[in-house]
Amino acid sequence: MDICEVNHCEAKRPLGERAIDSRRVYGGRILNLRVDEVETKNGRRTLREVVEHKAAVGILALTGRDTLLLVRQFRYAVGEETLEVCAGLMEEGETPEETAVREMREELGYSPGSLREIGRIYASPGFCTELLALFLATNLSAARLPQDEDEDVSVEEVRYGDIPDMLARGMFRDAKTFAALSWFMAWQGLRPVFGD
Repeated sequence: MDICEVNHCEAKRPLGERAIDSRRVYGGRILNLRVDEVETKNGRRTLREVVEHKAAVGILALTGRDTLLLVRQFRYAVGEETLEVCAGLMEEGETPEETAVREMREELGYSPGSLREIGRIYASPGFCTELLALFLATNLSAARLPQDEDEDVSVEEVRYGDIPDMLARGMFRDAKTFAALSWFMAWQGLRPVFGD
């Protein structure tokens, strides 16, 4: 037995898992659900449930007053109101940048003078394909579009200095918002708050 076998050498393992069979069990407006039978790296067969979800964007909108704009809305799936970065699904034919501008106008009532992508994250890669592009928006100007008919969002302005404490107190339970604000804290040199 060589050292690679003892240490489970990555070079000897095949990458990923191989799909043997796939069936769609649900098709919807923003997502589909499929169940795949796969063969794992060690040759075992198992099932993987996969939510195929549209791509989306999230936007950190800075006001220029040492504050940023967030949206508060009721989220039916979790049964609670959340405070989040402005966000939305990409529509057919849109680029992530176009989606970000449209969502800002619908939810915040502003358009960005400058829009910079800060990263891309998977919402929950264990079962979902949703990929979110996160943006930093600055130099805002008023430019409202009507909200989607099924949305009821309100805008809240949050001071930069309040973000570490709000994160520590669990006020942001939405993954994209937690990721975007954590990036923002690092960028601004804000220190996390730890309780006793």
